[in-house]
This record gives sequence, C-alpha cells and structure tokens, in this order.
Amino acid sequence: MSSMSHPNDGLAVYGPDHQKRDVVGSAGNPPDPLWPHSAKVCLSIVINYEEGGENCLLHGDSGSEGLLSEIIGCPPYPGQRHTNMESLYEYGSRAGFWRLHRIMTERDMPVTVFAVGMALERNAQACAAMMNAGWEVSSHGYRWIDYQNIDPITEREHVRKTVEIHERMVGARPMGIYQGKPNENTRKIVVEEGFMYDNDAYNDDLPYWDCGFGKPHLIIPYTLDNNDMRYNINNGFSCGGQFYQYLKDALDTLLEEGRAGSPKMMTVGLHCRIVGKPGRTQGLIKFLDYVRSKGNEVWVARRDEIANHWYKNHYPKGCGEPPRVELVGMRTSKL
Repeated sequence: MSSMSHPNDGLAVYGPDHQKRDVVGSAGNPPDPLWPHSAKVCLSIVINYEEGGENCLLHGDSGSEGLLSEIIGCPPYPGQRHTNMESLYEYGSRAGFWRLHRIMTERDMPVTVFAVGMALERNAQACAAMMNAGWEVSSHGYRWIDYQNIDPITEREHVRKTVEIHERMVGARPMGIYQGKPNENTRKIVVEEGFMYDNDAYNDDLPYWDCGFGKPHLIIPYTLDNNDMRYNINNGFSCGGQFYQYLKDALDTLLEEGRAGSPKMMTVGLHCRIVGKPGRTQGLIKFLDYVRSKGNEVWVARRDEIANHWYKNHYPKGCGEPPRVELVGMRTSKL
C-alpha cells in the first residue's frame, strides 16, 4: 500500500505527503458517524458573510469584483470602481443578512457563518447579531479574493489578521476556516496557525482526517451544489421553487441512505446578497420547515459542533487523546 492513503477503521486518513491526492476515500464503506440521537442525516447551514471584503479599489485592490452577483459573467474592471457591483454587494450586508437572521432565529436554526475578516470589521451590528443568535462565526479568510497566486507569507499574514479581527469583533478566535479560493499551501498554513478544522474540500459526504502535517487535522467538506450561488450562474436556479426542490431531493436521498444504515452529512450554503433577496427566501423557508418536519432524523448542527463530535468519536487510533474543540456562544441545537 502506498504512503498516500492508509485506511483506519473506515476513516479517510491521508499520509505524510499532503501534496498527493486520495481518490479512494472510504472505498464505499464509510464509517457510522454515530450522530446524536441516532440521526440519519447531519445538516449544516452555512451563511457566507462576504460583503465588504470583496475586490474593490477602495479596499486597495487592483480592480473591481466580478463574481457572484446579479450581473452574471461580469468581468472585473481593472483599475476602476464598479459602483453597480459595489451596490449589489452592499445589499447583502444592509438588507439580506437581516432577512436571513430573522428567518433562522425564528426557527431557532443553528448556523455557522463563514465570515470574511474585513467584512466583519465593517459591520459591528451584524457581528453582535451573530453572537446573540448563538451562531458559530467561522473564518472565511481576511479577504474574499482568490488566493491561488498569493505568496505564503502574505497568506499567513492574512490568516493571522482575520483571527485578530474575530477576537476583537466577536470575542473569540475561529476554530474553523474556509478560505474558499485556496492554493496548495493553504492547508499547511491553516494547521500551523492552530485551526481545528477546515472546510476547503468538496470530496465527501462525511468529515475525514488529514494526517499529513504531523497531527490529525479535520476536514469538513463544503458544497457548491446545495448552494444559492447557483442563482448567479448560467443554467442555475431561476426561482425559489427550484432551490427548494433541489435541497429536498438531496435531503431525501441522504435520509434514505441513513435509514438503510449509512448516515451522512449535508451542507447548505447561503449568501446574504443572493438568497437574502425577497423573491428567493420562500424556497429556503419551505426547505427549513421541511427539515423541521423530520424531527430527530435530522441533526441540525453548527460546524464546530460537528468537529467536536468527530474529535470525540472518531479521532484516529494511535494519535493520543483528542484535543478539545472550543464551542463559543452555544445555544441548544434543535433536532
């Protein structure tokens, strides 16, 4: 067997060379996640809070933002501001966030926020609302930019800066991070800077371990399909009914698998400036109410709760006692 992949009681555990790929995973034999109350699916709801951290000349960038707005396919403007783009993003922090906050808190839904550091700095009121709601505020990097060609020294400085911002704005350092547009050095930096888990993967329906950095590091895969970003791409969702149907179909499939003895995890990704629009929220509301109708079959959890569960129940053998994942500002999660 190569040093790249070592099965460990059904857990996907990487070897010492983190530059290599594991395309095998659990080889069709995933572990029983042992979700609380024997839940058949663990559901993670993520709100991406990015507005105020995107590319903009006013932020010292070389051009305007071009991604994930109502102007689909809009190229960045080199050396210029794009005032329409700035305004579209501002909708998320000014209006969309508060609509999502109301929808989630009315249903007492546990939420993880992927928060861009610079965006947090610009909206103390949103920070307070996140903490008062008992949401996990995880890191989405210092900037919502592409880190593919950012040098490791600068990226590490950004990671440290966003940790400082979290401590100042929400009172605690983030336990998890989703850089979003990472590079091959990102995970090494994340591990060395003390994060308990990261979300920069899309390759599984369950968390797994990466042991390529001297200690077990937890990966909690994210999603780009159960994601409202598909409203802002060609051939994506055109109305809330399509969004609801897609999410319902995903949950129903995973419930069937869980009832058959193979429970999984499902993530739903949201953006304040996208699904926070009035014409799109009804599909989300309908899905959340459908989730609630499933009772204990669905464990709705923050991602730090999921990490804490995985460290307690699935820490790799032979690696000593698992470290403790700090849970900050917790409210009781609903099943």
